[in-house]
Amino acid sequence: MSIATTRFVAGADRFAALHADALPQVDELCGCFHAHLALRLAGIDVGQEDVGLLAGSCVSAGRSRDVLPAGETGREPRVAFPLADAAASGTSPAGLQRAVTALGAGVLAAIPIAGPFTRETTRAVLDGACMVERPLVLAANVATAPLWGSHPTAPQILAYLASGDDTAGPAPDWDVGHFVSLLGTIEGAAGTLVVVADTYRSLGLGAVHLQPIERLVAALRRESFPGDGGILAIVGVADEAGLRSGLEAAGLELGLWDNGSPDLGV
Repeated sequence: MSIATTRFVAGADRFAALHADALPQVDELCGCFHAHLALRLAGIDVGQEDVGLLAGSCVSAGRSRDVLPAGETGREPRVAFPLADAAASGTSPAGLQRAVTALGAGVLAAIPIAGPFTRETTRAVLDGACMVERPLVLAANVATAPLWGSHPTAPQILAYLASGDDTAGPAPDWDVGHFVSLLGTIEGAAGTLVVVADTYRSLGLGAVHLQPIERLVAALRRESFPGDGGILAIVGVADEAGLRSGLEAAGLELGLWDNGSPDLGV
């Protein structure tokens, strides 16, 4: 009989509680949503908009509400942000890194991971994060179209864990550039599911869903979507050097990527 093995990043339980209370994201500030949760996890009381202002975020006039997951109506920011074309709205990785560094001064560091993303290197990111003893957040900048839809059936989940065949999952919920947080893995006989924290309650179970690691890799590579993907590992300053060393040893490039959003805070 096969037994599934679960591994979670430190602080995943506390993150999940903060995440549930903070939903949904402010329109087009998905990166700021996850960054503000990392800051709150470290005891720094900030909102999504606080991160967005320091990160140089911008929004579109229509707030991209025509492409939200089914049933979602969006959430207006409590402050005004500069306007941009819908294709460029959002937050740049450089801006997020700067905001986390400024708001988490002396407490948090933000390590940008630009790839290359393969099954092996993505697994190395997750494994390395699960070995860190203090809380951290992996904010992944993805394209959503390669992902499974967020409500797979039990037979689909079990079949994937047993076979590693990711072709029989549900169609994606939406098609945008997006940020999610990676909380851990469920390892089956042949397949590895990644536990993903999203930004809308309609996705998965209270905005938490499972993704085959192969689908996550494709989402990070964003081959059919404008801009590049990456992961921002937000860690305690005491853990930064060790995590950096492990990521570099796995062949990952630690640097910023261009997701297509301008950095208006420079």
